[in-house]
Amino acid sequence: MKIIAIGQNYAEHNKELNNENPTEPVVFMKPDSALLRNNKPFFIPDFTTEVHYETELVVKINRLGKNIAPRFAHRYYSEIGLGIDFTARDVQRKLRAEGKPWELCKAFDNSAVIGDFLSIERFENVQNIPFHLDINGKTVQKGNSADMIFSINELIAYVSQFFTLKIGDLIFTGTPAGVGTVNINDRLEGYIFDEKMFDFKVK
Repeated sequence: MKIIAIGQNYAEHNKELNNENPTEPVVFMKPDSALLRNNKPFFIPDFTTEVHYETELVVKINRLGKNIAPRFAHRYYSEIGLGIDFTARDVQRKLRAEGKPWELCKAFDNSAVIGDFLSIERFENVQNIPFHLDINGKTVQKGNSADMIFSINELIAYVSQFFTLKIGDLIFTGTPAGVGTVNINDRLEGYIFDEKMFDFKVK
């Protein structure tokens, strides 16, 4: 099982991080040890003092595929969920300044939270899915898949040029504006529409 993550896929988020909008998807990977599920607590690692939440829609691949055409990409998933791409932002700034890869700040253990998944039959249009994150009962981040620079189907087609997609692979589709720091004892609750998809604490 692979975790394929997309960076810089929302224009407003790029503005807040002073990034240019990409001309093709920005792709990075997380290992299976990055997965955190079943609402287990997230423990802030010792190597960072600035962990940011990045709430993202997550697509679960349901069939084997390689070099998938965009017009056929919808056949390769039947569920969409919500997750968090935890990022050690202080480590990321250092790596970027040194021109190094992102794995240490993005792919560490338990950095890929996933919650529940919903059948795509629940959605009239997968490119119009609202989602949000509450921390300690207050909404801190809102997004909608309508604002993606690259659509879900475009992402699947793009990454399948490089990686064979297998059943159970996950694609984190990018985060909207509004990322911020998590602190010990924070409670994070994620929603698609008004349906709670995850609920866990930071330790």
